[in-house]
Amino acid sequence: MTDNGYRWKSILISLAVVLVWMGLFVRLGWLHLGPNTSLKAKAERLHQLDMELGSQRGRIYDRRGNLLAQDLPTVDIHIDPQVLQSNKVVNAVSMHLSRLLGVPRGEILARAKKPGRRDEPVARKLGEAQAAAVMRLQMKGVFSRPSEVRYYPLGAEACHVIGFSNAEGVGSAGVEQRFDDMLHGRAGLRKSQRDGLRREIYGRRLLEVLPEAGADIHLTLDQNIQHFAERGMDHALEEFHCDAAWTVVEDVRTGQILAMACRPCYDPNAFPKSTAEQRRNRAIAVNYEPGSVFKTLTVAAAINEGLVASNTVFDCEMGRWTYLGRPLKDFHPYGELDVTGILRKSSNVGAAKIAVQVGERKLDSYLRAFGIGRKTGIELPGEEGGLLAPVNRWSGLDITRIAMGHTVAVTALQILNALCCIGNDGVLMRPYIVSKIVDANGTVIEEHRPKSVSRPITERTARLMREMLVSVTQPGGTGTRAAIDGYAIAGKTGSAEKLENGHYSKTKNMASFMGLIPADKPQIGIIVVLDNPHPLRTGGVSAAPVFRFIAEPVIHYLDIRPGDAEDTLRYVSAPGDEGWEPAPDEAVEAF
Repeated sequence: MTDNGYRWKSILISLAVVLVWMGLFVRLGWLHLGPNTSLKAKAERLHQLDMELGSQRGRIYDRRGNLLAQDLPTVDIHIDPQVLQSNKVVNAVSMHLSRLLGVPRGEILARAKKPGRRDEPVARKLGEAQAAAVMRLQMKGVFSRPSEVRYYPLGAEACHVIGFSNAEGVGSAGVEQRFDDMLHGRAGLRKSQRDGLRREIYGRRLLEVLPEAGADIHLTLDQNIQHFAERGMDHALEEFHCDAAWTVVEDVRTGQILAMACRPCYDPNAFPKSTAEQRRNRAIAVNYEPGSVFKTLTVAAAINEGLVASNTVFDCEMGRWTYLGRPLKDFHPYGELDVTGILRKSSNVGAAKIAVQVGERKLDSYLRAFGIGRKTGIELPGEEGGLLAPVNRWSGLDITRIAMGHTVAVTALQILNALCCIGNDGVLMRPYIVSKIVDANGTVIEEHRPKSVSRPITERTARLMREMLVSVTQPGGTGTRAAIDGYAIAGKTGSAEKLENGHYSKTKNMASFMGLIPADKPQIGIIVVLDNPHPLRTGGVSAAPVFRFIAEPVIHYLDIRPGDAEDTLRYVSAPGDEGWEPAPDEAVEAF
């Protein structure tokens, strides 16, 4: 090839190189200076950071300001699969994260190999120290985000009242569920830019709307009284081997719930491990036939109507009475008992005869005024309303069974609230468990106060009922195991055979005791319900001692004075009742 040919070839090559570079410069200029709307938008999206700022969930307190629930700061670890794949460090990063986080390597690998993904969580709710150990390695494609975890310092105590919020921060039981809209607050928003490692460029933050913390809930519960109630439930399971147990402590004058405890229970800090049965708040969600505690309302109706007095005598037929062709039996045979004795001995026959005197429509009216057959309105999810059939559907026999707490169902809170009505001089209060709701600025946005619902009986009737109910816990009564030295306790035992497949079981029953302390001027009411206690089955020998186990420390904690115990009516034996005393382990309760 001639020199001229080489020269032209060099010129052409040089010209080609110049043209390529000119094309690149033109393209680069076009990309930066031209319209290229779609390309610019794509680039902006890659560097744009839109982050939702989670709000702190409101706290829950007891009546004295003790913390029952709060959010604690935690850290979530995420990976960018696209970065890990492009840098070919999928295996190495997965191995390190598995070692530091305790997450199976296969799970991390599966997330890291997802095509086209830019954000995959690998661990949530980590402590700051553990998260810091991960981030110190400065692995490209691994980043962290702040988060929160709900923490319940009392563990299982008061779990059925407080409830829990799930992994997504949504209230799913108890107060957490009922007031979720107020507790969860309002999320914030941050608009900014990030670099190639997905880190925020703080100097290019465009917008930040701070989150608004949720409102705080203040309960009527007292942490110490709740602890006494929880101990009582553990004692019930240990001593009486019951399938389940529950208790409620109520302020008689206001309707405030001071404690509510159930067994079985669960730890809301580990709610995924719990079962539906463990999470069930039996104090408000179980309808059961109350048995003889219901006689309290039957007698109150008759006293208030002026049909009987405390010393009115009834023939209890030596424990067997036939009404409309069907027999009704007492657990022990009694002859003549006055009305006080009927409560004291828990005579089914006596209570049935009193109910017949009251009449169906009058008795139905009183029971509904006491709140039977409807929800109390407590601020907790899952409350049942009990069962009380319309009076026009009562059979002729029903009045004698309802009188002693059969063919009717209640919740523990319902029947305790009715007893507290007697303790509150005949005024039925609406029970409540939330005292106030306070927003993040300290403003009270909702406040719950004592509210009367009805007045089923007069003050005189209420006082007379309390005097008669004291005899239940005195020698010869069915509730002597609930007695506390120095205090007059107005109470009532209850036992009812459980319904199974439409028939009453001879081996399973519900046992209960409810009482007012002190009897003359009650301050608190307590109910204890045991589901199928054994081998001691009746309320007088199982639920009554659990009542005392709870009541004694509560009395001392609240500094409740004994009251005018000497002024309380003392039971005078009715004819034929002289000298009778229960044997130490004798079951004296009527079913």
